[in-house]
Amino acid sequence: MSDILEKTERTYANGHDRPLARYAGLLAAYGGTVGVAAAAVALAGRRVPEQVGVLDILLMAACTHKVSRRLAKDPVTSPLRAPFTQYEGQGGPSEVQEKPRGAIGELLACPFCLAQWVATGYAAGLVLAPRATRLVGATMTAVAISDWLQFAYAKLMKTAE
Repeated sequence: MSDILEKTERTYANGHDRPLARYAGLLAAYGGTVGVAAAAVALAGRRVPEQVGVLDILLMAACTHKVSRRLAKDPVTSPLRAPFTQYEGQGGPSEVQEKPRGAIGELLACPFCLAQWVATGYAAGLVLAPRATRLVGATMTAVAISDWLQFAYAKLMKTAE
């Protein structure tokens, strides 16, 4: 069986570093995390809402964006990524650019990849601790809006010169 998996990985990779087995491990970890969250919801006697309101979706989206970006690109969170990435230099404003080392590095250095995990955590939080989750969501949304205001201010100042 492992020969089939190795052959599949080699064929798929086409000479590139595409560690399918490690990606499968990450998928299993994600599935396990979702399973643990579902078990926690059941043990707590909570019910999943019939629907999620538009304001909650907007808060979740803005919070997911900011938290994912903060985890993947912020210099202050680089110690979390350092075992799995290699520093390459400055990225965007107040961000770093890092080269992933392995599948976990790809996950941790990619805000798009982290977004699924963050949004899932947020969704679980809405069921298990909705007030605290909305407070975190509002806080990170305020940070995201503040970032945009900083960019707008900088652009305004530059055009005023």
